[in-house]
Amino acid sequence: MKLFFRKLGTGKPLFILHGLFGSSDNWQTLGKKFAENYTVYFVDQRNHGRSPHSDEHSYQLMSDDLLELMNDENIDKAILMGHSMGGKTVMHFAVNHPERVEKLVVVDMSPKKYPVTNLEIIQAMEKVDLDKVKSRKEAEEILSADIKDAGVMQFLLKNLYWDDNQINDVKSHDGDRSVTKLAWRFNLHGLKTNLSRVSEITPMPSTPLQMPVLFVKGGKSDHMFNADSRLIHEMFANVKILTIPEAGHWVHADRPKEFFEIVNSFLKE
Repeated sequence: MKLFFRKLGTGKPLFILHGLFGSSDNWQTLGKKFAENYTVYFVDQRNHGRSPHSDEHSYQLMSDDLLELMNDENIDKAILMGHSMGGKTVMHFAVNHPERVEKLVVVDMSPKKYPVTNLEIIQAMEKVDLDKVKSRKEAEEILSADIKDAGVMQFLLKNLYWDDNQINDVKSHDGDRSVTKLAWRFNLHGLKTNLSRVSEITPMPSTPLQMPVLFVKGGKSDHMFNADSRLIHEMFANVKILTIPEAGHWVHADRPKEFFEIVNSFLKE
């Protein structure tokens, strides 16, 4: 699959992959700082952002998509950084293609198998009838019945956009008229169908991988535990696990300054 991406800066290639329900837009501010020293690729993974939609969604496919993008850009070896689902993708890629990875940064995600989550968020979004909703405010009011976390709400609403290719017919006191329709950037149906695939364990390499690896954990997040370190060290021979105490799962958004300093120091080593 040909993924949508933006490219900024000069230097060694650094690919940044977002998490579930996210997009490359989530990384623009921090990415610009990394672009002062690297050629940063902001990537929309399949079924997200401006990349194509598909009924299929798995880490093997997302790894294949990334390989295709690197080949299209004539990049033999790159630094890979991924958050959450993106972290799983870059780990899967490293197992499949270790010779193509210079360094690896995994943000608040373990290679372990996770319980299936986020179904309630998808069900909340399914209640937003985009054939009837006429404004982002109206969509927010519907979502607020089930989603109480303001941060999660705003994160999801960033994916709502006016689709010029879809039109709704609206009745008003001035007569019938056509208006542009709201749509989700991500493939809601495809992600719901494949939600269990997002939780899959990362395949174990035959021997521990040798590239330098950094795991950055949010101290307030429940996505990584101390017990995960055993599996991580079995997979990676040269690994650091660092925690940013006051950050949640969106470590880079909660504590961008600390996150940048930690990752930038690791990349310079």
